[in-house]
Amino acid sequence: MIRSYSDHAANERTFLAWLRTGVAVIAFGFLIDRFDLFVRTMAAAVSINPADRAQLEALSSHLGHGAGQGFVLVGIAFIIVATFRFVRTGYRLDDQKIHPPGMATELSLSVILAVLLLVATIPLVFPGLF
Repeated sequence: MIRSYSDHAANERTFLAWLRTGVAVIAFGFLIDRFDLFVRTMAAAVSINPADRAQLEALSSHLGHGAGQGFVLVGIAFIIVATFRFVRTGYRLDDQKIHPPGMATELSLSVILAVLLLVATIPLVFPGLF
């Protein structure tokens, strides 16, 4: 039997939650990027009247493309950080020393994700800005 099995199982559940979050952030970034490409393609269609084309062009911006790529990169960072965190916590569970908790990585990733969400919503709130 593994010593402190419940702690190792909790570490693995936390790791899997981080992985799910990373994959979800990557999927959301991919969705934003592909939707922006779809809107640009629809705006370039020949059969659309000029008023509808202008409205579609207002929805599409380079900001959406950049935000999509940013979400993909942050999702990849989530997965990398989760892997390092899982391995480090596994070693610390087997160690007898008391280790201080660290939240710098989690806090910085949360701030980056919040900033990306704000950047992604700017075209929705202010459509004429870009």
